[in-house]
Amino acid sequence: MRSKSAITIHRPEELGESLRRVWHRAMDESPEYANPFLAPEFAIEVGRYRGGARVAVLHEGGEAVGFLPYERTAFGVGRAIGLGLSDCQALVHRSGVTWDTRNLLRACALSVFEFDHLVEEQKPFGPYVTGTFASLVLDLKPGEGDYPQWLRAAYPGLAKTTLKKERRLSRNVGEVRFVYDERDPRVLRTLMRWKSAQYRRTGRMDRFSRPWIVDLVEHLFQVREEHFTGVLSVVYAGDRPVAAHFGPRSRTVFAAWFTAYDPEFGYYSPGLMMHLRMAEAAGRDGVTLMDMGRGEKEYKDWLKTRELRVAEGFAVRSHPVAAAHRLWRRPVRGLRNTVLVHPGLRDPADRLLKTVGTLRTSGLAHSSGAGARAR
Repeated sequence: MRSKSAITIHRPEELGESLRRVWHRAMDESPEYANPFLAPEFAIEVGRYRGGARVAVLHEGGEAVGFLPYERTAFGVGRAIGLGLSDCQALVHRSGVTWDTRNLLRACALSVFEFDHLVEEQKPFGPYVTGTFASLVLDLKPGEGDYPQWLRAAYPGLAKTTLKKERRLSRNVGEVRFVYDERDPRVLRTLMRWKSAQYRRTGRMDRFSRPWIVDLVEHLFQVREEHFTGVLSVVYAGDRPVAAHFGPRSRTVFAAWFTAYDPEFGYYSPGLMMHLRMAEAAGRDGVTLMDMGRGEKEYKDWLKTRELRVAEGFAVRSHPVAAAHRLWRRPVRGLRNTVLVHPGLRDPADRLLKTVGTLRTSGLAHSSGAGARAR
């Protein structure tokens, strides 16, 4: 860092309006930092539920020039704020600012700082990166004409089948309509129920089994700011929701986050229908980039226009806790990443998780039925 530099530590909710303005300006100046997960509003909302949430503010010449939101857990173990939920992480800073990572950790009272979606630009964290991964994105621009015209122009290979399934859904259930920014909280709760059931069916960890995550999403749904707005999008057939998505948007970036649908309508490919409808509507709303995040999914390959790179790793300073944390976490990550990048391993792993999920769901249903009979 330059001379006359300093680092101050704050709780997210303690950041004054002037500091938030500087943070927003740094987001606006660099496309790498335009993602809504890098906005102060996200850090503030996570801080409602995570007691260890903090923001390190970098100062040069008495002026704030950079912001690192993080969570500090026991024994000085740090992690990017919202790790496991956030699809974009960074120290957001003004152009030309750099830092010494070990001095930064010392100021934050951290022995280790873990990240898994760090933007590629973060050079001072470079020595601590253990792997980089593709984050698939979709470049957007307003289309001409109505949705079918946009779809035929943007995705001619998908248009015929998708529009045919929409017409069939309209005939069989009710007229298909799409709401880009639905404000009914009941539909948000429906989405979380669908997603929770999907996690269980596929053997994944159910994020919505954690009350703090449910509360966080419900609060983010209420945030309506220039650099962070919670957007709930819904595909309806008649008055019945068949697919929904909730994610944040900034001025220019829409983050794909939680998508789920009613399994009864799986034949109609409602998840793909949802993403195509969102892309068209978001482009008309001024969004220039949809970030679909890490992870191999067929629909992402169909929709993407290019890839960004994000990094995972552990920034450390000399401390026994840092060494122990890396010994514990790195093998787990390595095994997971090996499975994810090799289709020959990923597909059997998916089948195993789905089998476990089916058995678990059946067991829960059996236990519930037995309990009901007992009562």
